Parts: sequence; C-alpha cells; structure tokens
Amino acid sequence: MTLIDAGDIRLDYERSGNPDGPPLLLIMGMSGTALHWGKPFLALLRADFDVIAYDHRGVGASTPLDGAVTIRQMAEDAAALLAALELDDAHVMGVSMGGMIAQELALGHSERVRTLILGCTYCGGEGSALAAEADLSGLVAAMGSGDRDRALRAGWEINVSAKMAADDDAYAVFQAIAMRRAVAVAVIMQQLQACAAHDTNARLAQIAMPTLVVHGSEDRLLPVQNGRLIASRIPGARLEIFDGVGHMFFWERPERSAELVREHVAVLA
Repeated sequence: MTLIDAGDIRLDYERSGNPDGPPLLLIMGMSGTALHWGKPFLALLRADFDVIAYDHRGVGASTPLDGAVTIRQMAEDAAALLAALELDDAHVMGVSMGGMIAQELALGHSERVRTLILGCTYCGGEGSALAAEADLSGLVAAMGSGDRDRALRAGWEINVSAKMAADDDAYAVFQAIAMRRAVAVAVIMQQLQACAAHDTNARLAQIAMPTLVVHGSEDRLLPVQNGRLIASRIPGARLEIFDGVGHMFFWERPERSAELVREHVAVLA
C-alpha cells in the first residue's frame, strides 16, 4: 500500500493488475479495508484491469478521522484519489457503504465514472431498508463489548450467508484480515451514522452511465429489496441477484462476481 495526497487528506492505496487494462476503482464498505476484497476476487480482476483499492479516511494508514464524516465527503475523497493518480475516469465498483459513496461519486462527478457497479448497497428514502433491528442492535452490542472475538464473529455472521458462516476456513481468512488491519470502533460508528443519513433515492434517475446492481438474496445487513429498488431507480440498470448468498457476495461467488464486472465493462468496448 502507498500513501498519496488526495485533496486535503492522504489515502493509502494499492494499484495492481494489468497496467494496460482499463482502470477499476474499488470502493470498500463500512468497517472494511482494501484487504476485504479478498484474494480470490482480486486475483480474477487483476488479469484484465488496472485495479485500484484504497482505505477510507480513518482506516489503516490513511489520514485519521477527525469527527463526523459523510458519504458525500468520502465520495469527494474518491474523486480526489482519481485526480491524484492522474486518471480522468475509471470504472467504479462500490459495495455496501462503498456503493453509497459510488452513487454520490457518479452523481457529483459523472465525468469520472465510465461504468458503475453497485453491490449490496442502499439508497435511502422510501422503499429502502436497513438491517433488522435485532441484527443491528446485536452487531452494535458485539462491537461495543470490548470482546474482539465476539465482535469479529458477529461481523462475519451478518456479512455472509448461513452456509458460509459455518465455514471455519473462510472465517479464519476473515479473522486474519481483521488482525492485519483493524478498524477502530469509533470510526465504524461514524461510518454507520454516515450510512444512516445517506439518501440518493430521488436523484438516482440522474445517473446516466451504464450501471450494474448486484445483491445477495440472503443479505441481512442491507436486505435484497435495496438492490431491486436501486435498479428500478436508475435508467437502464441491470440487476443481478445471487440466490442463497449474503452481503459479501464477492467472497461467496468470486468467479461469477468477476465475470459480471468483465461483462459490464464490455458494454463500452
């Protein structure tokens, strides 16, 4: 990972893959780091794309978070990163909170977004839904318990399907990532507040670039109705639903997820 000046902050980013391929900006979600894209999914993307993944402000070696943060502010960070990398535009994929950031990036800096992929995300407003109260309160309680193992386990179980949650090998990989680059609970709480305030519902019709929406049918963190709603709001958007898959669809179906990215980007070829 490398630090770069992006506007008034510094962001820690990694650029890898095919230097002759089109740039693909990956925007991670709440409590996540660039590592959370997972090696299988990244490896599949690197064959075809100039892949750019980064850590949000407050995460890893990026500039520490100073007070509250908004989704729009993080979208400005993403735009500043592309400018700092001297990229006029890129294909953009955002998941969860990263999908909210990608929405604001597409709305506020449409010239920088070639195509848009919105995964397991949320637009706010009428018809959208956050996690069930019991799930959300359980997750918040686990994160605030001071018991790191409990917090990690709760985060794992709400992010994947029941089938994957029972996979001890997969959980060990998730644990190892968290140990390598932990995100402070205070930062996660600020990100959670930013997500709760996010609302692009009435503006999604302004998104004109080719858009793919991907969601898992067993998503407990941001239920699948959100994906259907977003796809219905964006003109010409394509919707792909992974049956039996949880929030982190790119972990559960890395091959198909990467294939969808390649197919979607090819619409401009």
